Amino acid sequence: MKENMQKIVLIPAYKPQQELTELTAQLQQNGFSVVIVNDGSGTEYDLIFKILSSSSHVIAHAENKGKGQALKTGMNYIRNHFKPPYLVVTADADGQHKINDIIRVIHEAELHPESLILGSRKFDKNVPFRSQFGNTMTRFVYQLSTGVKIHDTQTGLRAFSDKLIDRLISVDGSRYEYEMNVLMEFARNHTGIREIWIETVYLNENASSHFDAVRDSFRIYKEILKFSASSFISFLMDYGLFCLLSAMTGMLVFSNIIARVCSSVLNFTLNQKLVFGIKGNTAHSALKYFSLAVVILFCNTLILKALAIAGIRTFLAKIITEILLFIFSYVIQHHFVFRKEHKTI
Repeated sequence: MKENMQKIVLIPAYKPQQELTELTAQLQQNGFSVVIVNDGSGTEYDLIFKILSSSSHVIAHAENKGKGQALKTGMNYIRNHFKPPYLVVTADADGQHKINDIIRVIHEAELHPESLILGSRKFDKNVPFRSQFGNTMTRFVYQLSTGVKIHDTQTGLRAFSDKLIDRLISVDGSRYEYEMNVLMEFARNHTGIREIWIETVYLNENASSHFDAVRDSFRIYKEILKFSASSFISFLMDYGLFCLLSAMTGMLVFSNIIARVCSSVLNFTLNQKLVFGIKGNTAHSALKYFSLAVVILFCNTLILKALAIAGIRTFLAKIITEILLFIFSYVIQHHFVFRKEHKTI
């Protein structure tokens, strides 16, 4: 590693234990500058942070704002107080990231300064069920949404150079969803993401984690959940019109086309305003969306007719067809129709 390259460890801390002071001492012994963000831990933790402030940069939130905001606060501090070039690695305060792994990921960031480096766990032994299940789910959702395969989407051990810090600060999110949003934005904008294996460590069944399984999972998955809700509402309109017109006319293709056109207008409006939050240039998004709608309508009608020929009842065939096209529609809309352009701050 270059001698003049500053190495900084950023640690968001909420109600930390003794492990944080031990980790900080190890980092300083290995030549790291340490930036710690006290994320509203409360007055009972003031002594720990006072001790840490004697040898580290300690910043405090008056109240708990979430891990994502703590990381952004720390990165803003680094951007304003450290002169490039430098390397940053984010680590958790509970001591689950080993010093050797921290050194390895930051070395990888030096070799690949244009990429985000993830210290990824293998989850191959003694892993608490909620951590194994949570990572499996986010891995699946992430690959479905982006087409990019990452083994450990939830790792807090991440390294990057000063070249990426502005982009990281600009990503939406203030709590646990922020780290997932970073991966989503980087994949969307074709920024390099690299993984290296690290040791899998869970202390006391990960009891120190402040992750709320219901609340924070919703934040992580909310985009695809909103898309699912939008699709379901549009499906109800589509299916209702299709059944009504089919019963009235007996014309399968005609009923499917009319129902699809009406539900597509509703779906476009919901997705643009509520799901993907795209503002401005409605005509451009509409052109791409309805081009996609024509393709889906063609596939929809083709599959519907094939299922009808196979002897499946019309109303059941319609449901099967919609399910088959759901994932295809989400991926195309996410990456093509309502793609957000990257903005720097």
